[in-house]
Amino acid sequence: MRARSLAWSALLSASLVVPATSAAQAAPAPATCDPTQTTPVYRGKVPSPKDVLGIEFGERKVTAAESDRYLETVAARSERVVSGTLATSAQGRPLKYAIVGRPELLTKAGLGRVRAEAALLRNPHTPAKITERLARRGIPILWVSGNVHGNEPSGTDAALRTLRDLGDRSDCAATKILDNALVVVLPVQNPDGREANLRHNAYGFDMNRDWFARTQPETDGKLSMLSKFPPVLFIDAHEMGGTSYFFPPNADPIYHETPEQAIGWINDVYGASMIKEFTRQGIDFFNRDTYDLFYQGYGDTVPTTGFHAAGMTFEKGSASPYPEKVREQYLTQWVSLSAAAANRERILTQWHQMAVDAYRQGRAGKLEPNQVYNPPNQVDRPVPDRKVLHYFLRADDPAKRAEVRTIVRRLQRMGVRVDRLVRPVTVPDYKEYGRPAGRATLPAGTYHVSMAQGQKHWIQAMLNEDSYTPFPYFYDVTAWSMPLLGNVSGGSSGADLKPRTAPLPTLPAERPAGPGKAPRIAILELAPSATNSTVRQSAGWLRHKLDREWRMPFTVLSPADVAAGRLNGAQVLLVPNGPADGAYDGLGEAGRAALQKWTQDGGRYVGWQGGAVLAARLGLTTSTLAEPTSDVPGTLFRVKVDPRSPLARNVGPTAWSFYAYDLVMRQSDPARVAVAYPAVDSPDWFVSGFEKGAAELGGTAAATDEKVGRGRTVLFAAEPNFRALTDGTAKLLLNAITGPDPAARAAALAAPAPGSAQARQARSLPRFTAPIRVSVKAADAARAAGVLRSLGAKWTEQRHGDVVRYVIDNPQGLTADQHPFAGRVPALIRKAGITPVAVTLP
Repeated sequence: MRARSLAWSALLSASLVVPATSAAQAAPAPATCDPTQTTPVYRGKVPSPKDVLGIEFGERKVTAAESDRYLETVAARSERVVSGTLATSAQGRPLKYAIVGRPELLTKAGLGRVRAEAALLRNPHTPAKITERLARRGIPILWVSGNVHGNEPSGTDAALRTLRDLGDRSDCAATKILDNALVVVLPVQNPDGREANLRHNAYGFDMNRDWFARTQPETDGKLSMLSKFPPVLFIDAHEMGGTSYFFPPNADPIYHETPEQAIGWINDVYGASMIKEFTRQGIDFFNRDTYDLFYQGYGDTVPTTGFHAAGMTFEKGSASPYPEKVREQYLTQWVSLSAAAANRERILTQWHQMAVDAYRQGRAGKLEPNQVYNPPNQVDRPVPDRKVLHYFLRADDPAKRAEVRTIVRRLQRMGVRVDRLVRPVTVPDYKEYGRPAGRATLPAGTYHVSMAQGQKHWIQAMLNEDSYTPFPYFYDVTAWSMPLLGNVSGGSSGADLKPRTAPLPTLPAERPAGPGKAPRIAILELAPSATNSTVRQSAGWLRHKLDREWRMPFTVLSPADVAAGRLNGAQVLLVPNGPADGAYDGLGEAGRAALQKWTQDGGRYVGWQGGAVLAARLGLTTSTLAEPTSDVPGTLFRVKVDPRSPLARNVGPTAWSFYAYDLVMRQSDPARVAVAYPAVDSPDWFVSGFEKGAAELGGTAAATDEKVGRGRTVLFAAEPNFRALTDGTAKLLLNAITGPDPAARAAALAAPAPGSAQARQARSLPRFTAPIRVSVKAADAARAAGVLRSLGAKWTEQRHGDVVRYVIDNPQGLTADQHPFAGRVPALIRKAGITPVAVTLP
């Protein structure tokens, strides 16, 4: 107890190094000061954008370099601003940030004080007298960020305008923010994408999906900075299709471990303030629709669950004139910052209370329940009433060392305490992932994560066995458990254990290591990646893995390159997802013959999704492919790995396959099945995430491996390297690239047969590009069709039992926020009085 008292004294002393400069000491703003109706008064210290860039914000989008130049100009001219670089992009561009506040806070000591106070408030054990004092006089940290999607530029220009105003204005609206907050401005999160006018970064990653895995340097640097300056508000400015504006409250579903106080801020502080202002100005807006708060990899969910902030997604219609887009983005930023300043004490008080509540829940083993926030929606699936007091990650398999340490390091870098068992512990109710609870003894060295922490919500979000989707609408995927993605052994317990543990210092990053001598690799992109987002992502995730983790060189080929003979010399051809029919036509007769001969003569063809369809069309496989009849929007399935297969090296008897409306692959010869979905009635069958009708996968192939002449074809039905975070199945892919040929357990294909039944069947498959999917009960089919007809949609209808599925093609591969009507589908379905089986947006 004395040691803890001394620690509090040291922390409190550190927080008092600089005299308080909060609203309690500053001259109060006039009671009538309105954030948006107060006339701006500039001091003239900071030059206008016209003076620096030759334009006013909104005349055109600024380049990434212009954004950096203006940010540094403001920092150089205003004593209220300091700047820095938090990361460097793949193409060498800096991610510049600015910190804005009262000058005395921007010294090294002042920033140290703000950080120390934030640490005290985030600690559930900080004594009440200290937290009450900090809430009265403390400084909340507010973040404004833009342009995580490179082709959604207006948030950057608005953030620069916000930066200028905070750096130079002297009126009461600006000083109220400065007196009551420290603001971090990150105008450009994706400079490479901004310069190319592409959604993704240079490696094809949607960085609004990369937050918990932090595979990209841009994301990793941002999260490191967030850990130093933890937010109570994080603004993430986007664009979408149409001309309206979205700001929260969010649509259902909302992840069950999202803290209630943060939802209160999102809805009742920021959402309510913007509703009032947009209504006053007559600006079109909507909320409680399209944009959910579920997948724990977004720029709103991670700040909310991981930092107990109000994570705010803002979306402005991209069809609007650019000046309007910038003006409305600025409006939401300014109104939100003003609302945070006006509610400073309430926010800091509740920020600490969230940590206290999380700790108490974790100490009791209580998981938050599922609920819906937008009536008449109803909870589709409750969170099980089971105590979870501990999570364990096994460390006794040398083959999984890197994957386990990656998970532990990710947890530690988000403020989670991880210990190691000093002695073995017997757990009476150990629930191994995907297995029934039972008695087990865990060896010394096992990693232990207690739920009795202020980061309890984040622990559950990352180590869960299932996300327990509460409502059948999916803006993104429904499964992301880190142990399942990494295929590592672990589990949970609700028993009152007191294991002997030792604290674990933060682990260093794993050093990338290649597999030794690599084969000569080529990647076949089935369509130009600049125009097809599906190709750009699947090929980009692969390039990232080969470049940054496996350190294996490769050559990128197009179908035309294959036709021109450029495949010669390659030993392994990797064929990621993309439009197989277009690639088949693009190969032409010469390219098809060359690819068939290359494989027959000893080449190794490794393909997945569209790459598997192309193999079938070329007669390079005996597997058959079929469109799914199930609704599986992005879910993890346990699969069985044949130990005799070369793909099994260092994988183990099972893995977790990520599946999202992928083709169903069947293979009549068991010797050619390397990885299979277990039978539905088998103890091995387990699903993490949402599924309806997934029993059709039972007993089918997840990966096949067969000889083709002197060569070999390895096919995956689903993406084995989804977002470069499915490390378990990525190891299967690595083995497919570098491993030996399989033992001769089945006859090789005698010759490619483009006219075979398999090739004809593959040719007839309707392959959709990033479709919109709506599944309803048969009784609701006519009304659902009427909704789609009113939007001008064209669809393929599938009937299976009592469910009718509408699949609306999206040939340009547009995302939901870029598509002209995708975002409106959920609201219109609800307005028509239909309770859907599932609605999935691209």
